[in-house]
Amino acid sequence: MDATDIESPTPRARYMPSQALLLDIAERLLILAIYGQFAVRLLTLSFGSLNIGSALLVMSESIPLFFLVVRRFSANISRDPFDWSVAIVGTAVPLLIMPNPASTPLLPGLACDIIIMLGLCTQIAAKVSLGRSFGIVAANRGIESTGPYRFVRHPMYLGYTMTHVGFLMLMPSVLNAILYGLAFFLQIIRLMREENVLVQDSDYQAFKNRVRYRLIPGVF
Repeated sequence: MDATDIESPTPRARYMPSQALLLDIAERLLILAIYGQFAVRLLTLSFGSLNIGSALLVMSESIPLFFLVVRRFSANISRDPFDWSVAIVGTAVPLLIMPNPASTPLLPGLACDIIIMLGLCTQIAAKVSLGRSFGIVAANRGIESTGPYRFVRHPMYLGYTMTHVGFLMLMPSVLNAILYGLAFFLQIIRLMREENVLVQDSDYQAFKNRVRYRLIPGVF
């Protein structure tokens, strides 16, 4: 989410194509429910006051809805309830953040905006690079190694982390700190669980050898 080749699939990958199809459909419905309602809410809040920041946020959260339609089918999607729970909760938690305009930013507003913009651009680049391989539950939908994936193995999570840090610095509160802390913890679990599935693929093993860091260059 080392380079040892794994010949046989793990138990979570041993199920019939019909089961995999049902799981794939269930995940698509989850993506539609989570990202769809958030995209609609963003558009409603941003209508009449759209700026580059909100436009990037709308774009980032709407891209998955497009790829939902054209996404390739995966016969190797986790059926572990823990993986599904972590994916659902980890995706939904950041949406619970409460704006706190009355709070005092912990960094200058411009610095917060730059961090948020960089995070959103990283998210968008990662989602576009994934294209038809986008998903939220651990699965092998193809190995992506171009674009931002040349620098870290999970650039989408890096983008989310940067955006969350920017928003927390801009609108600090105890509740937001707890929610973003939980979101980061779940992201770490998610990427590790994803790698448990992907490492079965020899192409991913080669990718791991080329791209050393999972999330933060030089750190993790």
